[in-house]
Amino acid sequence: MDGPAVSGPFQYGDRVQLTGPKGRLNTITLVRGGEFHSHRGMIAHAAIVGLPDASVLRSSSGDEYLALRPLLSDYVMSMPRGAAIVYPKDAAQILSLADVFPGARVVEAGVGSGALSLHLLRAIGPQGSLFSFERREEFAEIAQANAVAFAGAAPENWTVTVGDLQEALPATCPSGSIDRVVLDMLAPWECIDVAADALAPGGVVICYVATVTQLSRVAEGLRRSEKFTHPQSSETMVRGWHVEGLAVRPDHRMVAHTGFLITARRLAPQTAAPQMKRRASKSEFADADLEAWLPDLVDGDGGIWTPSVVGERGKSDKVLRKKVREARKLADQRRDGGSGDEQSGRAALPGDDTADGTDEVR
Repeated sequence: MDGPAVSGPFQYGDRVQLTGPKGRLNTITLVRGGEFHSHRGMIAHAAIVGLPDASVLRSSSGDEYLALRPLLSDYVMSMPRGAAIVYPKDAAQILSLADVFPGARVVEAGVGSGALSLHLLRAIGPQGSLFSFERREEFAEIAQANAVAFAGAAPENWTVTVGDLQEALPATCPSGSIDRVVLDMLAPWECIDVAADALAPGGVVICYVATVTQLSRVAEGLRRSEKFTHPQSSETMVRGWHVEGLAVRPDHRMVAHTGFLITARRLAPQTAAPQMKRRASKSEFADADLEAWLPDLVDGDGGIWTPSVVGERGKSDKVLRKKVREARKLADQRRDGGSGDEQSGRAALPGDDTADGTDEVR
């Protein structure tokens, strides 16, 4: 078998998203002899195999379910998570703001649960290369298993290195050989110099951070390095709309703040960015002002920056081991064409605090 199909009739090993009568999503992997069960009845996996994508079928209780292959955005919201994920809205902005193109050589740190990695792999295509770095082995394993569960095989152009970026990147990528660097970590300013060394002139560094203090710290770090253009910062919020007949209004819930994005371009060697001309104003500041806001910027070792300080929620080792097992099982079923046992899980939706992990946004 060459791997799971990406279109056409459903077959064993495919991931299928079943939408019930009340709009609840259930994501399953089709396996031989498998069954999907809910309080609204049962559907045998064999009844789904052979149907065209976007088919409607009935459960044993007579309720209708819509069967679809999950989009990438659907998949990343339902896959097992070790670390919290980069939401699809932010992943889309990263691809656009960093101008990730087919054939690009991209560095990513850290890999988390692999959500952003999957978006990057799709954007660079088979001719590109993705070099991902992750400090925690459990996270790296979950991310790689999630990629196999999505694609049916490990991407050949993806290298995952377990270790610290500052030490591992120079040993993996020659100086000036990288087109884009994406930093999704607690303290990206610590990696500015090594990112600058890896980037080709004109290359883009983009950082994803959760809090305004991190945003300010990385912006000042980029400016002080004198290796990048003036950084640009943004935040993306998505508000859905309820549209039924004349009842047209914003949804009661929205995906608001998840993180900030800050981008800058690599300057050519021995080049200084032009000084921006500004009118004198009350916004002028000195090192003493920065020290009050960012104490480690002027004189410090960065020890104040810890996950708990910026509100990151970690998972226990027991939970991580469980997520590793879940990810491995899904990967094996996908790769082996559905020869394993049934594995199903409810898709985690934005704003749904009853689904696993939806309160984590990074």
